[in-house]
Amino acid sequence: MKYALIGCGRIAVNHIKAVVNNELDLIAVCDLVPEHIDILFEKTGYTGAPARYTDFRQMISEHPELEIVAIATDSGVHAEIALACLEAGLHVIVEKPMAMAMADADAIIRKAEETGLKVAVCHQNRFNIAVQRMRLALEQGRFGRLSHGSIHVRWNRNRAYYEQAPWRGLWASDGGALMNQCIHGIDLLRWMLGDEVEEVYGLTRQQFHDYLECEDVGMAVLKFRNGAIATVEGTVNVYPKNLEETLYLFGETGTVKLGGTSCNNIDVWDFAESVAEDEENRGLKEATSNVYGNGHTSLYADMLSAIAENRQPYVNATAGRAALEIVLAIYKSQLTGLPVRLPLQDFASTDMTGLFGKGSLS
Repeated sequence: MKYALIGCGRIAVNHIKAVVNNELDLIAVCDLVPEHIDILFEKTGYTGAPARYTDFRQMISEHPELEIVAIATDSGVHAEIALACLEAGLHVIVEKPMAMAMADADAIIRKAEETGLKVAVCHQNRFNIAVQRMRLALEQGRFGRLSHGSIHVRWNRNRAYYEQAPWRGLWASDGGALMNQCIHGIDLLRWMLGDEVEEVYGLTRQQFHDYLECEDVGMAVLKFRNGAIATVEGTVNVYPKNLEETLYLFGETGTVKLGGTSCNNIDVWDFAESVAEDEENRGLKEATSNVYGNGHTSLYADMLSAIAENRQPYVNATAGRAALEIVLAIYKSQLTGLPVRLPLQDFASTDMTGLFGKGSLS
C-alpha cells in the first residue's frame, strides 16, 4: 500500500521498522523540521528516497495515490491531522494518545464510521508476547472470577528529555506522565479487566519537574462494572533510570505478573489447573531495543489485514478513546477532588491549565 509518515521524532524509528517489515511503499514523509527526516533515516538505515514535506496538507494533496498514513507528531495535533487525513480518504495509524480531548476522540470515531476508513491507535504493547499469553489465559477463563489488577509505570524522564522537544510536558501538546508514559499500561489494565469502568478516583502531583506544566506522578483507583477494582501508578520520577512497567492480574484461580520495562516479560504465572504451555510461559522474556517494544510491526500487519478484510483493527479508535478516557478522568478527579463517573464527556487536558503553574524550560 502507498504510505506516508507524518512526524519524524523519537517514536518514528519504530514506524520505519514496521514499514520495512510489512513492505509498505513509503512515498512521502513530513516533519516541521526537515533535519528530523535525515536523523530518522540515519538511525534506521533507511535508504529509500520518499518525497519530503513540512506541511502535511500539501503532502496529501500532492499525492492522491496515498492510501494510508501514520501520525507520529506531538500529541496536541494528533486529532487535527487524523481528521484531515480521514477527510482526504486515507486510513490512519495514530500514535497514542489519539487526542487530548474527549470531543476530538469522538469526532475521529464518527469520521471513521462515516467514511468507512480504518483507524488504528498505537497501543502496540497489546501485541507483546507476554501480553498475548495473559490475554489468552483470560479468554480461556483460567483466572476464574477477577478480583483486582494494577499497572505500575516506574520510569525516568530528566530535564534533557523534555528539552529535546519543547512540546513535552505541556497541557495542550502532551500532558504529563499519565498521558505520555502511563497510557500504554492504562490501556492494558482496562482491556484486561473488562473495559467497563464505572468510576475513577485519582491524584496527581508535580514533585520534581517544576519546569513543566503537568504532573510527573499520578495514582488512581478504578471501579469496574464487573466488580473488579484496579490501581494505576505512573511516574517519571524514578532515579536514576527506567525501572519497570508491571501489570498484575489477580483472579480466583490465577495470578499473573507481567514485568520488564514495557510488560514484555512474564515474572509470575500461576493457575489452579496446569496446562502444557505453563512451563514455557514462566520466565518468558521478550527482548526489546527500547521501551516502545516490538509491537509496531504487528500493529501495522493487523491494520493492513483489517483494511483487506474490511474489519476493525485489533486496537481501533474506540480502544484508543477508552485509554484516553481513563487519563482524563484521573485529571478531572484531581481537579475536582471527587471521584469521576464514566462515561466522561467534554473534558480536555487543557482544562488542567494552571494547576501546577506555568512551567518553563528556558
